[in-house]
Amino acid sequence: MKACIRDTAMALTVLCTAAVLAACGADAGGEPRGGGNGPRIGLLLPDATTPRWEAQDRPLLEKRIARLCADCEVEHANAKGDVALQQEQMESMITKGVDAIVLVAVDARSLRPAVTKAHEAGIPVIAYDRLAEGPISGYVSFDGVEVGRLQGRALLRAMGDKVPGAQIVMMNGDPSDPNAKAFQRGALSVLAGKVKIGKAYDTPQWRPETAHMNMSGALAALGPESIDGVYAANDGLAGGSVSALKANKVTPLPPVTGQDAELPALRRIVGGDQYMTVFKPFGPEAAAGGAMAVAAARGESLEPVATGEVPTRDGEAVASVLLTPVSVTVDNIGDTVVKDGLHTVQQICTPQLRAACDRAGLT
Repeated sequence: MKACIRDTAMALTVLCTAAVLAACGADAGGEPRGGGNGPRIGLLLPDATTPRWEAQDRPLLEKRIARLCADCEVEHANAKGDVALQQEQMESMITKGVDAIVLVAVDARSLRPAVTKAHEAGIPVIAYDRLAEGPISGYVSFDGVEVGRLQGRALLRAMGDKVPGAQIVMMNGDPSDPNAKAFQRGALSVLAGKVKIGKAYDTPQWRPETAHMNMSGALAALGPESIDGVYAANDGLAGGSVSALKANKVTPLPPVTGQDAELPALRRIVGGDQYMTVFKPFGPEAAAGGAMAVAAARGESLEPVATGEVPTRDGEAVASVLLTPVSVTVDNIGDTVVKDGLHTVQQICTPQLRAACDRAGLT
């Protein structure tokens, strides 16, 4: 079994190739398997607002765990954006005596006592996608600062001759999510000194409706003609921003960034309402997360899976896998999300988008 995990780790070093994605994510739609007397792994997801958690990450993680450990049992819970509920779910997993926990923290700081309690109970915690605070055993995610850089660079390209001096609105993510800060830091490292930030907002729980409200406020304060671009940290916030721009009859729309390569976002990109998104192939992330969870549940070292280390908030080095994100615009949808099997041309190209898809070469 260790050899299998080592093979998985080796495959993960070849990022975003079609072969890796096929191996890592072919069974995304399957149901959880396992049970009996084998190791038990808790899977705690943060919310149902962002589609990826239940539609992509959960089935991929469950399938990867089942492949590596046929007798492992996965116990799943979703916090629905409620910190207190996720704390209760952590307590429940600890009380049940699961052998490992895969945690996507709603609020990294608030979950710290629960992570510490799990550690004291001898239950390793694998931080998945978000770097949780406390004594975690492993971490799997994408390079969040690079995500922000990709978004910032794309926004500068899209604004073209208006840079330098362009004015933008920043629609940042949930301030309790460490990833949101990394995205913002990466974006500002590219945008600073080149654009004016007219308005900047944090978005608790990544709610698109909050982004809609904030964008409406920015339009009222700045005027639609003075907004040259919108930095939206993910596709949900991009959708909320675009809906507000349209409701206020802004035309043409300024370029809007995004992240997660959600299907509605890809349709907006093809239709010209959103400029870009960031594709984070979920298959390799789930493959690493599942491999770490199985190794941890069996009391084995995470080193065969890890490709490096990252420092926690406490300064401790923790075994990690950090994957590379990919910028997606209308020009490379076919070579990225379609080629890698995340979405099909048929799913993206609704009848209303047929002409735009033809222009983009999505046939």
